[in-house]
Amino acid sequence: MGGREQKRINVKPNPRYEKSGMKSYASLLKKYDIAPTTEGPYQKVDVAAKNFKNLFKAKNKKSTKPVLWKVQDDGQKGEVKAEDQMNDALYLCPVEIGTPPQVCYLDFDTGSSDLWLWSMELPPATQAAGKSSGHNIYNPKSSSTWKKISGASWMIRYGDGSSASGIVGTDNVTLGGLCVENQAIELASKLSPQFTRGAGDGLVGLAFDNINTVKPKPVKTLVDSMIAQDDIEEGEELFTCYLGSWRDKDEQDHGESFFTFGYIDEDVVNRSGTEVHYVPVDSSMGFWQFNSESATVNGLVIERPDNTAIADTGTTLALVSDALCIAIYSAIPGAKYDYRQQG
Repeated sequence: MGGREQKRINVKPNPRYEKSGMKSYASLLKKYDIAPTTEGPYQKVDVAAKNFKNLFKAKNKKSTKPVLWKVQDDGQKGEVKAEDQMNDALYLCPVEIGTPPQVCYLDFDTGSSDLWLWSMELPPATQAAGKSSGHNIYNPKSSSTWKKISGASWMIRYGDGSSASGIVGTDNVTLGGLCVENQAIELASKLSPQFTRGAGDGLVGLAFDNINTVKPKPVKTLVDSMIAQDDIEEGEELFTCYLGSWRDKDEQDHGESFFTFGYIDEDVVNRSGTEVHYVPVDSSMGFWQFNSESATVNGLVIERPDNTAIADTGTTLALVSDALCIAIYSAIPGAKYDYRQQG
């Protein structure tokens, strides 16, 4: 990076994350508004279905706002709990905001384009609830470099109906020693109750500008600001994400997850024994979307004409077609479909 110091932004596992496949599954169905294709606890029905007797009638009506229903262990039916829908933030990154720096733990999400924070703009009751559940709350009045953008606002609404909104300003944002000056940040003045129970102190969107929610004019994402300020050199307009661990020659596991901006950590690439492959990205929908027209399972090639994929660091799961899912589990001895796990 032309003499600039290269540093990783280390990722910390969310201590409150529950390793529950079903909860993560519910979260992802909500996020992308997906109707399950197999039988099981989660099904998409019309919001007009007020009780289970209306469930099958609702299937024949035009859907207005989807909900998911869950079959409980006792056979009773009920809407999926909010905590089940907000269970997919496994990794959090420390980010310094303002002068002097205030540390916030944020979810780096390639599936969205807003950098928003818990803030002192929130009502006192929401702040108190957030502090009691371990959230750090950014205070713009404590930062000498904070500047409010007059007339600007933002609002995000997720598939499960949860929402966040507030004011917009600029401040210095430091990641791994790299300071991005006058970065647009969005301060929450309203949060739906799900976020009080959720993880982290906000989110860093790493998708493209065209899905940023700031009005009247979208703002630059963090990566675009890095490029504009020459924090990332020409020809190195990239960031990398490594979520996982590696084993040494003695099979000792080393937990190691991080992001880098403006360079590739060649040591990690060499250690993995693989090469870096590049594919064209379709950013028209705002996501990191690319062609994924085949898959190989135990040497069996599964063709998927016209299929595209999205790289989303905001979830812990991989969603694939029914045919590919069947091929994967057919290669695992003893695997069978379990209705209760919907997989």
